[in-house]
Amino acid sequence: MFLPSLILISLLLGLNANIQNAVEKATTNKPEEVEVSIEVNIRGDNITMSYKVEPLPKGYAHLGESPHWDIEKQSLYYVDIEAGKLLRYDYQQDKVYVAKVPGVELASFIVPVEGEDDKFVIGDKRRVLVVSWDGISDSGKIDRVLFEVQPDEKYVVNRFNDGKADPRGRLFCGTMVYVGDEFKNRWGELYKYEKGGKVTVVKTDVGISNGLAWNEKTNKMYYIDTADYEVKEYDYDFNAGVPSNPKVIFDLHKSSPKNNLLPDGMTIDSDGNIYVATFNGHTLYKVNPTTGKVLLEIKFPCKQITSAAFGGPNLDILYVTTSAKFDQPSPAGSTYKITGLGARGLPMSKVQL
Repeated sequence: MFLPSLILISLLLGLNANIQNAVEKATTNKPEEVEVSIEVNIRGDNITMSYKVEPLPKGYAHLGESPHWDIEKQSLYYVDIEAGKLLRYDYQQDKVYVAKVPGVELASFIVPVEGEDDKFVIGDKRRVLVVSWDGISDSGKIDRVLFEVQPDEKYVVNRFNDGKADPRGRLFCGTMVYVGDEFKNRWGELYKYEKGGKVTVVKTDVGISNGLAWNEKTNKMYYIDTADYEVKEYDYDFNAGVPSNPKVIFDLHKSSPKNNLLPDGMTIDSDGNIYVATFNGHTLYKVNPTTGKVLLEIKFPCKQITSAAFGGPNLDILYVTTSAKFDQPSPAGSTYKITGLGARGLPMSKVQL
């Protein structure tokens, strides 16, 4: 972690309105109109860095999640979970498109389908659906139910949360309690879908299934159960798609946990460093998973940071989703891009059906 004495931080806040206007816009339910950009300069031992945090134009999502960068489309796909909306940021146009799929109540993740243009798998409650969306229209359609989990009446309060495809195209996605206490009622599970239709339970006793990442160079998988306040690293058999030997490599647990940092979504760069979003912490942590050392704390002008994904033509722009739950003020819910980090991401995989 950089020590304050070694850091010179210059925060240049570009506001389209003053603080009073920001509050007024928040109360009139138009938080997307408040734009906050931050420029950070860091100088210290063996490091000089200047990066910028900027909101996407009209990229608001009340509960933004599951960013996925599509290299072919040069687009960032993500969801607004509780609004049941799908969003696409077009890099060339610098524009966000939003769609609602009739019949979808909770859109918890979105991953493109390999080899099928404008087809995606999304989570909706305890179903995983295949949907069609051209990325432009304000509506899509359900093609079919891919699979459904936890049919018992006990799990009616559960829904899918985050989901991603591993580098071989297997879909990993997990559930959580969304009505009630998800910290007490650990009724979630992590699932794996494999080409051809096989669905396997990977992990039970899950509080809030969240961030996922893989590193083929080191044969590792990373997974976050938010209710555990930590990131676990697994040995990962890429041929079989089986994680094993979990160990904690980043621990955010404290004695009064509900008021502390909650690890949320996650991504990984080409050097193997992971980027961990914190739901209560205004912060995205860049972490060396080998040493557990925090290499960088990226701060945001809102509290609930939900996930991140590298994108752009060179995979060197970090896109970050946020949330405005529980009446968070603007610019909560903005979706950000970070440039100048000096890091590149790994191509994200599509689901093979």
